[in-house]
Amino acid sequence: MKFKLIYPKWAKLDRQTEFHLPPHGPVVFAAALPDYVTVDFVDENLEPIDFEEEIDFVGISMMLTVQVNRGWEIADIYRKKGIKVIFGGIATMLHARETMEHADAVFLGEAESRMEQVFDDFQQNRLQPCYDFLDQRPDIALVGPARRDILNRRLYNYKGVQMVDLVHASRGCRFNCYPCAVSYLGGRVFRPRPIDKAVAEIAGIDNNRLFIVDNSLAQDTRWEMDLFREMIPLKKKWCSHPIEDKPEVLDLAAQAGAWYVYQAVFDTSDYIKERIRRYHDHGIGVEGTILLGLDTHTEDFIKRLIDFLLEIELDLAEFTVLTPFPHTRAYAELSQQNRILSHDWNDYSADKVVFQPKHMSPERLQELLAYAWDTFYQDEPQKIKMVKLFQQVVQKEMADNTFKPRDRNLAGRSFGQPVHR
Repeated sequence: MKFKLIYPKWAKLDRQTEFHLPPHGPVVFAAALPDYVTVDFVDENLEPIDFEEEIDFVGISMMLTVQVNRGWEIADIYRKKGIKVIFGGIATMLHARETMEHADAVFLGEAESRMEQVFDDFQQNRLQPCYDFLDQRPDIALVGPARRDILNRRLYNYKGVQMVDLVHASRGCRFNCYPCAVSYLGGRVFRPRPIDKAVAEIAGIDNNRLFIVDNSLAQDTRWEMDLFREMIPLKKKWCSHPIEDKPEVLDLAAQAGAWYVYQAVFDTSDYIKERIRRYHDHGIGVEGTILLGLDTHTEDFIKRLIDFLLEIELDLAEFTVLTPFPHTRAYAELSQQNRILSHDWNDYSADKVVFQPKHMSPERLQELLAYAWDTFYQDEPQKIKMVKLFQQVVQKEMADNTFKPRDRNLAGRSFGQPVHR
């Protein structure tokens, strides 16, 4: 059976460097498919879809809300041809009801141990409109190595620099942050993969630079430290979301190859200042992720926050505005208060104001977003900061003899660093 798996294109953020990471959802999904299925993957961000190709079944994997309109368009084209379409992925779960209007089936939840049923139903012409496993999560030990072989590797580089590969060592998140949908998607229970399996997958990736995409590694101290200990011999270099703020954890993370972290900066406290300093003391870079537009944010607060970011010497910063994605606490609260101004999902890119802020007009918050980018990068442009962060990983690789000579002439050039949205 020939199964065409499609990752719809989406517009990059206005200030984002034009690079593309290999998507994680499709390769994890592909690993759960029956052996008799031949997968043909296309990332529409990098290559066009051949709608005339002969195929049996189409899957559309959507991670971002800004992909859904295009995903629906693609499905409509195939369904008019009489080809059945199934949707999956994070954005499918967030927009399931609307997506069902464009699909023969939607899959909600985690794919491990579930796809034999789906493909058997397809072959028997009894495909169900909805396979809802959101509350029936499979044994985390069933998660195997992602099918990175379906990717066209040559497409995932930026100016000659190979992009990081994505991998995950856990699912679920015990936190329930205001703007985040993870508690809906993956549950409030932290579910770590068996460390031997996670480490085996990491070791088997033919790329020295990785992005560990777990929602947060700072959820279980013992597991986190055991994971880092097992990663030390691999000599991989990696970035991630937050690492637990304990000296013994940060020390092991540094030994395990931590390159830099995405760290939310939500206030101007001494705690945040010291947290960033402790990362730097362990040789770990920091890209601050700064969300603007919370109800506590006045114009003066936002301006003070930008000054603070320069003071604490972040390696990079990425600015977004609060975006009320479905199935988040933000969406529930702003909907109840009639403060959501747009349900055009193409606007839900985290750089457009789609709600009524509490202390200013939407237009003023949009201006302050531009002010944040311009002010933070005024003295040292974003590309220069990226180069410096890249040079850090080159230095780490040279120290442990894992630096590839073919990258040597690229060490002073700008490159695209991974951004998780």
